[in-house]
Amino acid sequence: MTVIPAQSPAPAPAAHDLTHDVTNQPPPLTPYDASDDPALLEGLRREGAAWAERDVRRLGLRAGGAEAQEWGELANRHEPVLRTHDRYGHRVDEVDFHPSWHALMRVAVAEGLAGAPWADDRPGAHVARTAGGLVWGHTEAGHGCPTSMTYAAVPALRRRPELAEVYEPLLTAREYDPGLRVPTEKRGLLAGMGMTEKQGGSDVRTNTTTATPTAEPGMYTLRGHKWFTSAPMCDVFLVLAQAPGGLSCFLVPRVLPDGTRNAFRVQRLKDKLGNRSNASSEPEFDGTVAWLVGPEGQGVKTIIEMVNCTRLDCVMSSATLMRKTLVEAGHHVRHRSAFGARLLDQPLMRNVLADLALESEAATTLTLRLAGAADRAVRGDAGEQAFRRIATAVGKYWVTKRGPAFTAEALECLGGNGYVEDSGMPRHYREAPLLSIWEGSGNVNALDVLRALGREPATADALFGELALARGADARLDAAVTRLKSRLAGATPAGARRLVEQMALALQASLLVRHAPAAVADAFCATRLGGDWGYAFGTLPDGADLDGILGRALPGED
Repeated sequence: MTVIPAQSPAPAPAAHDLTHDVTNQPPPLTPYDASDDPALLEGLRREGAAWAERDVRRLGLRAGGAEAQEWGELANRHEPVLRTHDRYGHRVDEVDFHPSWHALMRVAVAEGLAGAPWADDRPGAHVARTAGGLVWGHTEAGHGCPTSMTYAAVPALRRRPELAEVYEPLLTAREYDPGLRVPTEKRGLLAGMGMTEKQGGSDVRTNTTTATPTAEPGMYTLRGHKWFTSAPMCDVFLVLAQAPGGLSCFLVPRVLPDGTRNAFRVQRLKDKLGNRSNASSEPEFDGTVAWLVGPEGQGVKTIIEMVNCTRLDCVMSSATLMRKTLVEAGHHVRHRSAFGARLLDQPLMRNVLADLALESEAATTLTLRLAGAADRAVRGDAGEQAFRRIATAVGKYWVTKRGPAFTAEALECLGGNGYVEDSGMPRHYREAPLLSIWEGSGNVNALDVLRALGREPATADALFGELALARGADARLDAAVTRLKSRLAGATPAGARRLVEQMALALQASLLVRHAPAAVADAFCATRLGGDWGYAFGTLPDGADLDGILGRALPGED
């Protein structure tokens, strides 16, 4: 071995000898503005929440900032940990989260993304919340679960006014106050729900958890095991159990009014494909104290309003993932070159990005239309109530189904870089399938559309009334609506997916024809309705206005 004398240091390598020069790699995306999306901002104004635009833009800048993006990464890297017992052997059933989770939650609750709209009398309050979710969701998706359930719990809880009087002011508060304490002694509360059980899943009428009345009116004790209960550190839960009068809905607090812990034994946390920052658990009830919400035997009817709200949030989260991954892909191809030109300037890559942009805009536009319907429905608009009933299930089925394929294509725009964990794209890809599963899988939602059509004729009238607003604007859309009416007449359970797909595409097309630029509406109708399309993204026809589509979807393109 040769020893180099101390007085004769090794010569510095010449510049041309360096092997680690980094070239042809994009700079960091952050900081960026997550609200810089014309479809989002136009929808916000159109659906009655223009007054919230300044706040949405402010939140979009924060969501795309380095700090918030790091919170999202850390919350998923350092996953929640279950502690069933304390050091002395006492049962505690607590879940510990990384500080980044609490930081994300604190902002989300303060910005009104949990229950706040129910305490806001301004028209458009629910639209503003949805728009806020569309931008703040650029950080990460897991913490959207407890905020969504808290939002959704309020209308269900109102079926028992005396309980709502106690808990609603805290569920609608903008204070994030973590930790298990007496609910009425906290500054703000979070709510979860426990519906599914291992023997039934979505078939909740087969639930075996029992509810036994106590001597106190309205108070019961529960015994059973829930299969999938997310966010076990929430303060209260709406759960389903079999009471003497049938399947019923109950409010279960983690801590009882006297300060003692309720029996809520967390058996384990689920080891999930994605959504890793969020704790999903299997709790066991044994003598668990609960209060009846709504009449005995009407558990599904009571909790269905909660499900309608969380289904809207599944649509919102899928649209958010689409937009987030489109932004990531657009940034990458703008700064990466191959075969002598920027990827963004390669004709086939432009086709892929434009096709993704169409899907993203359609998802965002439909999400905000559904939010507008929800806002007007809670204010007593019967027509919007009927439209919301069917269109939310339609949107939940279709938009969440499109998410995984969309996210995979966006990841592929980054090539091998997108397959590497620290790009962030694998996390988004793992998240995408969840939104089609939660709050009813594809089959459940498709069959729910058939159920609504059969039992509530006003829903079909509302849907076709919406489609009629675009009548005559595009021949392909008019033909699609005619086909839809024909298919509706012979609808069967086996064909439910095909029917709901056609409903979703017609609804998205009608919204784009009425509200989007011609480049977007024409390409969407030509491909999704006219059949001038392949089986993968990036197969737009030669006549599509790619420049017009991309100039709108990726502001600042040069």
